[in-house]
This record gives sequence, structure tokens and C-alpha cells, in this order.
Amino acid sequence: MIDETRYLKERVEDQEQWYDRKSRDNQRWYKYLAVLQIVAAAIIPFLSGNTQAAAYVPWVIGGLGVIIAIASAASSLYKFQENWIQYRTTCETLRHQKYLYLTKTAPYDGADAFHLFVRNIEALISTENSSWSQYVMEQEHDAPGPG
Repeated sequence: MIDETRYLKERVEDQEQWYDRKSRDNQRWYKYLAVLQIVAAAIIPFLSGNTQAAAYVPWVIGGLGVIIAIASAASSLYKFQENWIQYRTTCETLRHQKYLYLTKTAPYDGADAFHLFVRNIEALISTENSSWSQYVMEQEHDAPGPG
């Protein structure tokens, strides 16, 4: 049997830290790719007006277009924005539940507070895991087969 202190440390705080870290990582990737697309898209019109300046300018313009397409596809494929928001929401919900429990605030103000807390935390984590599993299965289903 796991006690309250151990559960809070090994399960709740561990999951809270994991979701916090994953949220930050996904936010960083999303913003990096978005800025890359913005910068590349902003340079293209400038270079298009100067195609006579050097023979390589059309190649640079084409390369910037490729960069925009790759960054956009990667952002869409890996769902950095969606993951950032989902992981941040889960992290904050875990934190919220933890503080309600630690302060013995409803619904954690009764005799069965710890068991209710564990059920709520595990349901939250299970829901998140189910969402992730469903996403992975959809990706595998939508992926092109060997051809």
C-alpha cells in the first residue's frame, strides 16, 4: 500500500513535472517553427524584387519556400501547438487538484479525501493516456502503407 506522502511525491509531482516539461518543449518547438515560417515568408518578397542581383537568388527563394513547407508540415504532423496546450492544461489541472487536496478544500474535505484524490488524479492521467493512445492509432491508420 502506498501512503499519501509517497503518492504525492512519486505519482502526482512526477506527473506534474513531466507534463510541465513536455508542455515547455512543445511550446518551444511550436514557436521556433512558427518564427522560422514567418521569417522565411517575409524574406521571399524582398528577394523576389531583387532577382537580378545574383543568379542564385531564385534558388534561395525556392529554398525558403521548401523551408516553409517543411516547417508547416512538421508543426502539423507533430501537433506541437495542440500538445503544448493539452500538456499545460493537464499539468495545471494536476496542480489544482493537488492544492485542493493539500488545503483540504472540497471535494477533499471529507473522511475519504485521499481515496477520492487518488481516483481523480488517476482518472485525469488515464484520460490523457487514452487521448494519446487514440492519437497514435489515428496516425498509424492514416499513414501510407508500403507501396
